[in-house]
Amino acid sequence: MKIKSNMPTQSAKPHFTIIPYAEKYRDDMLFCFLSAKDAVGKYAPDGIDPKPHLRDDMLDIQSNYFERGNAFYLAIDDNDRVVGMLGTKMTAATELKLKRLFIKPELKGCGIGSKLLTKVEEYALGKGVTTLHTDFAYWYREAARFYTAKGFTTADPLLDKEYCVHMVKKIGAIES
Repeated sequence: MKIKSNMPTQSAKPHFTIIPYAEKYRDDMLFCFLSAKDAVGKYAPDGIDPKPHLRDDMLDIQSNYFERGNAFYLAIDDNDRVVGMLGTKMTAATELKLKRLFIKPELKGCGIGSKLLTKVEEYALGKGVTTLHTDFAYWYREAARFYTAKGFTTADPLLDKEYCVHMVKKIGAIES
């Protein structure tokens, strides 16, 4: 008996669409988030609790992102399932922080994060943003490789986050 798998093979990349968050995807988004956090938590150093847990902002995307003038995007596959996400937070008139870039662990490396980031960069440019910021725990090695490949550079650490890597990227035409 042959079992059909929906998992992408080396030669076949998954098809997905990037959309603004919609409430009908809430539970599936939370499942994707927890799955991704669980996978990353396996690399946490001793003394750090690696168990995934929900963040308050994830429980109400509408009020925590859209109603505050920010954005939140989902990557949806052909089966109408959430396979990735990325949110934004304006921190200054021309600066935006990336929030919650997570991809289903089994689909990393398939271009989902790149497409989400491209969508956010388009959104940011439309708002006049010239600088993107991101931060993540130093043991998120995949994040460091991803952001470096996308043109981010390491910046001064954030004072309120002792085990955090802070990276920035300039976008758009920057006038002197």
